[in-house]
Amino acid sequence: MTETYEMTETYEVIVIGGGAAGLSAALVLGRSRRRTLVVDAGEPRNAPAAHMQGFLTRDGMPPAEFLAIGREEIERYGVELVRDRVVEVAEGFAVTLASGRVLRARRLVVATGLKDELPEVPGVAERFGKDVLHCPYCHGWEVRDQAFGVLATSPLSVHQALMVSQWSKDVTLFLHEVAEASLADDDLRRLAAAGVEVVPGEVAELVVTDDRLTAVRLKDGTAHAREVVFTAPRAVPRSGLLERLGAELAETPFGAYPVVDATGQTSVPGVWAAGNAIGFGEQVINAAAGGYRAGAAINGDLLMADLDTAAGV
Repeated sequence: MTETYEMTETYEVIVIGGGAAGLSAALVLGRSRRRTLVVDAGEPRNAPAAHMQGFLTRDGMPPAEFLAIGREEIERYGVELVRDRVVEVAEGFAVTLASGRVLRARRLVVATGLKDELPEVPGVAERFGKDVLHCPYCHGWEVRDQAFGVLATSPLSVHQALMVSQWSKDVTLFLHEVAEASLADDDLRRLAAAGVEVVPGEVAELVVTDDRLTAVRLKDGTAHAREVVFTAPRAVPRSGLLERLGAELAETPFGAYPVVDATGQTSVPGVWAAGNAIGFGEQVINAAAGGYRAGAAINGDLLMADLDTAAGV
């Protein structure tokens, strides 16, 4: 028998997404005595990473442990969490879950993050989060002074090669499908000044020996010994819900993201966004801060709305 749900489950706030941003917003809202629900589809962006770095007091913590502690903390304040997926949000913030459950909310936080699409080069996906990396601030210290490769995904990969040269003086930029002629003269001069070797030609595969990256092999058969490869995934924002809600989106080099104010409020009244749902570069610590700002702003918004109603304003 199919279970049915009544349209009576109403929350003050529903948080869509159970990563750092969503949990942080929920923590503030729970502590503010708001009836809050977190809907977590269980797809954190940093799942491939063994550790997260750069978060003060949490440096080196495994992402799964971080999230587990966050879930425990919100539970202390009565925040509910369900493992499910939001499939639709209708007028009046009627939220339909994949399980068939239908809920209502007065306010929404969209913290659905983004998906990283990796270059289709054999070995990249398999090694991602180990010795194939994308962020030097996240992992540069751990692989410092090793032989770096940078697998170009666009001319913007020059910037990535220049950045990682801060952590190693042995850096090779593999242009892959990027034409050398497309690189600006100033970029070539910067690469030379940083000591970055530029290798044209399409990459065929990453060579892995004894469960570690050992080389980058080109289509012409030549192999370049490397220990670490940095690459820039194609960011795919999970902005479908925001788009269907009518939120204004702005195009960036990393996809279309919602236009938000300093608290994360979108152009749709009652809807906030935080974390990688608002930008490619939101690290865990930034996402947590953004969730905090959104939660505090929503609590104040609800308070003033209720007081205005009571006062007849």
